[in-house]
Amino acid sequence: MAKSLVVALGLWALGGLLGLHHVYLGRDRHALLWILTLGGFGAGWLWDLWHLPGWVATANGPPRLPESGAVPILSPPRVAGQLLVGAYFGLVAALGIPWVPPPLAVALGVLLVASVGDQGTNRSRVLVAAFLSSLLFQGGLLPTSLATTAVAAWHRRFEPPRDPPPPLSARLCHLGLGVTAFGAPLAWGGVRGALGVAGTVLTLPLRMGVLPLRAGWALLEGLGVVGGAPEVGRGGTGSGANERRQRALEVLGLHRGCSAEDIQRSYRELVKLWHPDHNRHRAQEAERRFIELQEAYE
Repeated sequence: MAKSLVVALGLWALGGLLGLHHVYLGRDRHALLWILTLGGFGAGWLWDLWHLPGWVATANGPPRLPESGAVPILSPPRVAGQLLVGAYFGLVAALGIPWVPPPLAVALGVLLVASVGDQGTNRSRVLVAAFLSSLLFQGGLLPTSLATTAVAAWHRRFEPPRDPPPPLSARLCHLGLGVTAFGAPLAWGGVRGALGVAGTVLTLPLRMGVLPLRAGWALLEGLGVVGGAPEVGRGGTGSGANERRQRALEVLGLHRGCSAEDIQRSYRELVKLWHPDHNRHRAQEAERRFIELQEAYE
């Protein structure tokens, strides 16, 4: 069935950020890329308007087989897209999908851009380049994406068209699987984060009630009215300031005889290590340790 430029323009205007015009023209990998990046971060969607007439003509014409040994012309927009999308996929994996290695996510982003249209690249070498460059640059996403993009561009090639093309139902199924693989882990991470925030809000009144009690007991201890702070869960009072100090030193990973500088240094290092914002995959444990460190330091 012949494709209409008017229909393609209408789909570009109404759902171009989700790649509807690419689905219409049979450019499924381009459509998946647009869905995952909202039209190439908006700029790619505007750029599509210039190319729509040519894409419609290509969709209505006979399949064009590449010449034997021909290599695609190096495209600066494609290279820039591989660099940006690779870093973007790696960042998403690092923040929201902890069980996916960021180098693998970078490689998938670069490969997705490299496979748009009638082009492709050597997948195995791109994957190897992503992991090796990640080790070399100590996990830096942008340098890793840059090195992976260079390998993908060096091994660029034409891909023969699929003949006959798959039916629309199969194409939509493949698109749905791609979107689910990208979005489901992010949605789960968002739900876990929301549950963690809700738990913090729900326990806040209890904490606000305990803090005045601790402050009052510390004041009485300083005045000499009482000899030590109570310990919850053991019944009655504790064994005094020496026992509480020893417990605080254990929490901070120190021993008796340490200096004030040692206490401050250990506290700063452990607070950075157990800050809840840096441990979203184990939020409850991080929050408990963070509170213990603050109490021990006080």
